[in-house]
Amino acid sequence: MLKPLGDRVIVTVDKEEEKTVGGIVLANNAKEKPQTAEVVAVGAGAVTEDGKKLPMNIKVGDKILFDKYAGSNVKYDDNEYLILHEKDVMAIVE
Repeated sequence: MLKPLGDRVIVTVDKEEEKTVGGIVLANNAKEKPQTAEVVAVGAGAVTEDGKKLPMNIKVGDKILFDKYAGSNVKYDDNEYLILHEKDVMAIVE
């Protein structure tokens, strides 16, 4: 498994629906990038210049809402993940 460093989180992005409510199939370039995901791994937290470790506000299993174009896509063991900084997470969905 991948282990994020610092203030990074690894998420699996929710799949977007391929059809509209009316049943029309959308082309890949017409789809919006999904902005919700489930957290699968969390780093230890950022370290300040004076050496103090800042705790993470996100935990494994959280459902999050993130910035539309944030993060780096990674493929590992035939699974696709997105690696984000904690600052790119806008909210935890409850």
